[in-house]
Amino acid sequence: MEIKVLGPGCAKCQQAEKLVKETVAEMGADANVEKVTDMMQIAGYGVFSTPAVVVDGVVKCAGKVPKKEEIKQWIGK
Repeated sequence: MEIKVLGPGCAKCQQAEKLVKETVAEMGADANVEKVTDMMQIAGYGVFSTPAVVVDGVVKCAGKVPKKEEIKQWIGK
């Protein structure tokens, strides 16, 4: 599973990345979490409001820090 946290590095983006990594670890999911800060790459996903989370190429949320329950559903273990 590929999970990308999109954002330039603001506090909310860092919070989203931390939460995604914590949830993946707690669930023991086989997922690669990557932080994407390049605005051209972020725009390539059609995302113009960060933070955003992309799971296996699908944008799951944008413009907010997701709740842990949401992340668990996306990981779906």
